[in-house]
Amino acid sequence: MGTKELEVSSLSSTRWWSEDTIAVVTGANKGIGFAIVKQLAELGLTVILTSRDVSRGQQAVHSLRAQGLDVLFCQLDISDPASIDIFVSWLKEEFGGLDILVNNAAVSFNRIGENSVEHAETVIKTNFYGPKLLTEALLPLFRRSASISRILNVSSRLGLLNKVRNPQVRELLQDEEGLSEERVESMVRQFLKDVRSGTWEDQGWPVNWTDYSVSKLALNAYSRLQAKRHEGRGMSVNCFCPGFTRTSMTRGKGYRTAEEAAGVATRLVLLPPDKLPTGNFFIESNPSIYSKL
Repeated sequence: MGTKELEVSSLSSTRWWSEDTIAVVTGANKGIGFAIVKQLAELGLTVILTSRDVSRGQQAVHSLRAQGLDVLFCQLDISDPASIDIFVSWLKEEFGGLDILVNNAAVSFNRIGENSVEHAETVIKTNFYGPKLLTEALLPLFRRSASISRILNVSSRLGLLNKVRNPQVRELLQDEEGLSEERVESMVRQFLKDVRSGTWEDQGWPVNWTDYSVSKLALNAYSRLQAKRHEGRGMSVNCFCPGFTRTSMTRGKGYRTAEEAAGVATRLVLLPPDKLPTGNFFIESNPSIYSKL
């Protein structure tokens, strides 16, 4: 994948949003998600912080309100379809719709320098099926105005095609015409089958953070399909890799802070409508560098 330059104007000079602009951020009680909520709220959007854990989510909201930010909270476990249904119903009743979705919630059980597939089913369920089910449940509520509805999926370069050694999987994901949600899910099922049989390594799946990488590989492919499906219909779908960031997932190790990573994500999700692409994979610390999904 080659990189391209994208003109990114100053947020202060390209403000298209208002307090009526509704943004939802998942997995936002800490880390990058929390920082994205804070920065969006500081810029004057109405932001809904979601968290699987009610107590931690409420504590996060209280800390932001103590800083004068009017952030709302709703419990949401993206790995639970019933929780998604409750959240979507609440959002529809309270606001009638939304404009921005940041799919940030994710899990990983790998440690730095180690690899594991012990929790592969949980990782796939949370990191791939969770954003997929939530996105599809929310699609009817997006207000596709002139400002364009936006979905930003927080992903990883570990989920890029160059990490895949299996030629069949590479061929499937590179097939622009034949790629479908069914094929992406078939790939995920095959991975889980190989994990259960203990053959995942021989089958050419990614060797680093394997289950996490496959979950992001599937999320990137799904994002590509959604971008293509909604292109020209008032919807932008992109992915963003925050890079090696100091969060609980990395055990506090990394090259940048959560606030720095969130700053890039915030700029991406608030790009002016005439500068907003779709179907792109943005690379960590520089919002002007991206490649096609």
